[in-house]
Amino acid sequence: MSGVTEAELADFADTARKWLAGHLPPRGDAAGRSVAVFHNLPFDEERALLGRIQEWLRVKFEAGYGAISWPAEHGGAGLSALHEAVFAEVEREFAHPGQHELTSVSTALIAPTVQLFGTAEQKERLVRPLLRGDTLACQLFSEPSAGSDLAGLATRAVRDGDSWIVNGQKVWSSGAQFADWGELIARTDPGVPKHKGLTAFLLPMDTPGVEVRPLRQMSGGTSFCEVFLDDVRIPDSLRLGEVGGGWSVTMATLGFERGHSGANADLGGGFEQLVADARRLGRTADPEVRRVLADVWLAEKVAALSAQRDRESQLAGEEPGPIGSLRKLDWAQRLKLVSEAAAVVLGPRLVADAGDGTHRWTEHYLGAPGYRIAGGSDEVQRTIIAERLLGLPPEPRADRGMAWKDIPR
Repeated sequence: MSGVTEAELADFADTARKWLAGHLPPRGDAAGRSVAVFHNLPFDEERALLGRIQEWLRVKFEAGYGAISWPAEHGGAGLSALHEAVFAEVEREFAHPGQHELTSVSTALIAPTVQLFGTAEQKERLVRPLLRGDTLACQLFSEPSAGSDLAGLATRAVRDGDSWIVNGQKVWSSGAQFADWGELIARTDPGVPKHKGLTAFLLPMDTPGVEVRPLRQMSGGTSFCEVFLDDVRIPDSLRLGEVGGGWSVTMATLGFERGHSGANADLGGGFEQLVADARRLGRTADPEVRRVLADVWLAEKVAALSAQRDRESQLAGEEPGPIGSLRKLDWAQRLKLVSEAAAVVLGPRLVADAGDGTHRWTEHYLGAPGYRIAGGSDEVQRTIIAERLLGLPPEPRADRGMAWKDIPR
């Protein structure tokens, strides 16, 4: 947002820090801090964690820190995205309840999508509860045969009077087992090109015919889910956007997701935890350990400088655009770099629990690859960067202009 000054942001940070100090203790030592990318918790413990995060969202929202960049008339503070970034940075100085993919999806992805495309009734019903943490919503986008090629999805929605009957399967729906709602993309017209025959819906997850099956990940948790839809009836009043306009809704949600990717620096481990463990293990004199620690430190500094560059661009009134794909790709690569560094620092401790706490790095190592897929795979991000940032010729697409029903499968 143009017109915001560094002095104003500094004053805002000081005010936020004082408020946070009255509600949270300072953050603890890095050595014992979680480095997990995805949670590995039993169902009841994960539900309890979500409850604590939801309560913190409510506290922040009531204090004016829950929807900082939202207009006041929509329940926000009416400030800029820069204020939101500053608050997140200051919040990391304190021991807040943590994070979960589902709360991030609800507040940062689906709430703004409903605000952008929803009817007045839909906004009234969902936006404030999503921002406040009272309601949780997941994405029902990807399918077993439509991941990176999301527009090729096959879940069908057929009009039946004032309702739609939906049949199909979704996968990689993070947190679906805890969600109250889902943002569903389904095919409503197979006779037109794949991007044009999609429609978005808001689906109550307790609707008859909805079955959620958590998927066990190699990192141990069940954050990802598959969702089966068997003659699920959705009233047309819960359609999000126009019939056939689902691709615009999808792109808006994915745009929010890519812009949000990497915004939370607490996800997984980083230099601070790596160097703490290296010192504890007496590994800091090893040249290879020093090299990988330097690589991670440099990567984090470059990311911080990139964030500052984006911040200055926003101060000048520029829109982020496809630069979000570059940031998202860099973030996924940085998670991978931290995994590689952890393997060097820990050696056999990465695969054998020595009882000294370092084995927790397996949760980062096994979870990091998930973010090379989430929010659009690395390959998709590179295509966006090539075509929209570098102006290179577009990828050849054999099904361009072809009706979805005629595409060979």
